[in-house]
Amino acid sequence: MFRIIISVLCASFFLTAAGAEPDNKAIQAALARMFPGNDFGSLKVRPSAIPGLLEAEIDTSVFYVTPDGKHVVLGDLIDTQSRSNLSDQRRQTLIAKVIQELPEKNMIVLPVQNARRTITVFTDVDCVYCRRMHLQDAAELGRQGVKVRYLLFPRQGPGSETYKRAVAVWCAADRVKAVGDAKAGKQIEMKTCPNPVDENLALAEKLGVNGTPAIFLDDGRRTPGYVPAQRLLALLGLDAKTSSPLVK
Repeated sequence: MFRIIISVLCASFFLTAAGAEPDNKAIQAALARMFPGNDFGSLKVRPSAIPGLLEAEIDTSVFYVTPDGKHVVLGDLIDTQSRSNLSDQRRQTLIAKVIQELPEKNMIVLPVQNARRTITVFTDVDCVYCRRMHLQDAAELGRQGVKVRYLLFPRQGPGSETYKRAVAVWCAADRVKAVGDAKAGKQIEMKTCPNPVDENLALAEKLGVNGTPAIFLDDGRRTPGYVPAQRLLALLGLDAKTSSPLVK
């Protein structure tokens, strides 16, 4: 690992001194050779905190390359003075943008008055912890001004019973009631209609979601699985007792 990093930094210094400009096509071609079968058409590069080393991003993935594409660093960039993970900060920004641009017409949004913060949750109607979150925490989150937005995400994939139940929830006349009934283990009317479930599966893959509930805060942070309401409110900077922002 250290040998790779030294190689990258040496190449970067030489290229910077020579005044080389990033060659996106060369970088894309080099990455395609290294990682065949992947699409690098959406690759974006920009200067990184290390002179001569470029920060590259594809969707919400962040890594580093030299301007000629000959060297790649797969790993996080840490600022030793501030102890900040610069790579994670950038990923968080990219994820926040994706989340903010998601249309709510593809979600089941739980009712809330005077929303102050928003969470977006990939949820499986048959997931135990998704059930716990909905039945034990969702109402309290709503009372504290947290808008909860569900993206139906059947982990077992297309054709599974969970997938069919997710579609049936979406096709219900009252989706909020239907998702609650499904999570409570009640019978729901099984029917189909145009739905965003496949889009949600594709989005989950893009964001690296493979378990539920996957909770994304509106600033791009992601919680490590299920988080109880009180802990979630603290992460959002909300004081559940006074229903006002925490003073930092």
